[in-house]
Amino acid sequence: MRHRPLERAFVQRLACYLLTVTLRGEALDRRVDAVLDFLGSYFMQKSPVHRAAEEISQLLDEAGIDYAIAGALSLAVHGFVRATEDVDIIVTREGLDRFKREWLGRGYVELRPGGKPIRDTANNVKIDFLLAGEFPGDGKPKPVAIPEPAKVAIAGERYRVVSLPVLVEMKLASGMTAPHRMQDLTDVMRLVHIVKLGRDFAEQLDPYVRAKYLELWQLAQHADDDE
Repeated sequence: MRHRPLERAFVQRLACYLLTVTLRGEALDRRVDAVLDFLGSYFMQKSPVHRAAEEISQLLDEAGIDYAIAGALSLAVHGFVRATEDVDIIVTREGLDRFKREWLGRGYVELRPGGKPIRDTANNVKIDFLLAGEFPGDGKPKPVAIPEPAKVAIAGERYRVVSLPVLVEMKLASGMTAPHRMQDLTDVMRLVHIVKLGRDFAEQLDPYVRAKYLELWQLAQHADDDE
């Protein structure tokens, strides 16, 4: 499933709107809906990713399984929008096992036996589960690990999204240690530029990734080509 790139003007309109909305617990659902609705309006309907994110969030909530939306959808909630074809979700190993026992064969299938990724068969969207306690990027032990979702999720009534500092930490640790994950570093640099994160944001991050954040922060201090 391939979608054409989001047009620059469209992304800028959505980013400007998001920056007018304060991200608090009660406002989280409206922020996620705004992201999904804006993406849906670009595709002239609810996109498959929109439907998949809504449905799996509802199922996890109803099952009492802790989770936090991560990846490109969480980037968009925090202010930087780019197209995505899948849904990334942090869960515990126990939460993933519970979900599989309940829902495999009922609208979801494994991409490989015993693996973490599954596919939403109704929407044909990959759901990529990130397991708490594992390590981003190259998968090797490092000071930054994928956290327990209950400890890092910003919770609304219908969605739970990973907090901004934790999202940035995971993307930096991933891009720093895995050559095939350079997009994670680009995501951080674009997020810094669009949301206007400051140098002092580094103080909220694990020391392991602070130098890389400051390097990207410096690179982000430029105007867009067409500004």
